[in-house]
Amino acid sequence: MRVLVLGAGALGAYFGGRLAEAGTAEVAFLVRPARAAALARDGLRIESPFGAWQGRVATLTAGEVRPGWDVVLLACKAYDLDEAIAAIRPAVDARSAILPVLNGIAHLDSLDAAFGRERVLGGLARIQATLAPDGTVRQLNDWRWLTFGERDGTISERVRAIAAAFAPARGVEAQAVTDIAARMWEKLVHLGTAAAGTVLMRANVGEIVRAGGAGLLHRLLDRNAAVAAARGFPMREAFMAEFRALFSDPASAYATSMLRDLEAGGRIEADHILGWLLGAVREAGIADELHEAALLHARAYAERRAAGRLPKG
Repeated sequence: MRVLVLGAGALGAYFGGRLAEAGTAEVAFLVRPARAAALARDGLRIESPFGAWQGRVATLTAGEVRPGWDVVLLACKAYDLDEAIAAIRPAVDARSAILPVLNGIAHLDSLDAAFGRERVLGGLARIQATLAPDGTVRQLNDWRWLTFGERDGTISERVRAIAAAFAPARGVEAQAVTDIAARMWEKLVHLGTAAAGTVLMRANVGEIVRAGGAGLLHRLLDRNAAVAAARGFPMREAFMAEFRALFSDPASAYATSMLRDLEAGGRIEADHILGWLLGAVREAGIADELHEAALLHARAYAERRAAGRLPKG
């Protein structure tokens, strides 16, 4: 199996690196020239509770991409999606499956339009990792799940093959499922709650709870679950219980990548997650003031960032 990974940030580098380490697929990373030079010089480094790894990996830059890839693992940020589609287009042929692990679900329409629905799998990653300034991927806890499937609910040969390739990989729990759409909605409900709450409060979950904000997080959770139900994906009782507990835990250090990116002065996926959810909340006739406040907070941050008015670190 030949796997092209678009992006060597924390998520793409972790899963692509673990697959390269396992040796069960030919893996290459499609990256920008500066990242390609760094990987050629230093190799790919992973620090993880499941064991460290450092190794040489193959890289491609724009203009070097050719067809012949079985899987294109799309691990970019949502705000880079249009650029990513253009970058992977030369790699995609009749045999290619595109496995996106972006947050949310808004990206599926763009990928379907670009490549055809039959080529686009559903997928999600549940991992907390960060890319250090020196290029090291640091896994922050034991979250290590990569879940994917055909969007028509079947288990095809191609998703079986992807699962088999990842099976020996250290620090990865890869699973092909028949209900990927429902699982993507579950992640959107969870992430939409965490992102809205942590960005709005500029704090992690435990800090929000200790400040008396568990009720705010629970209201966001309930409203996001109501959106999912209105779209035909009611949340399981076990899911709601799990995340009510998470969003009630005063000791939780859970923070979203959106908050980490914001605190680092970086770009954030505000419109792809918070903006999409605000539109869905309004369409469903659900109270929208918390979603609106979170989105406006994120957009105001983006305005300050664009104007160069963020506080100096």
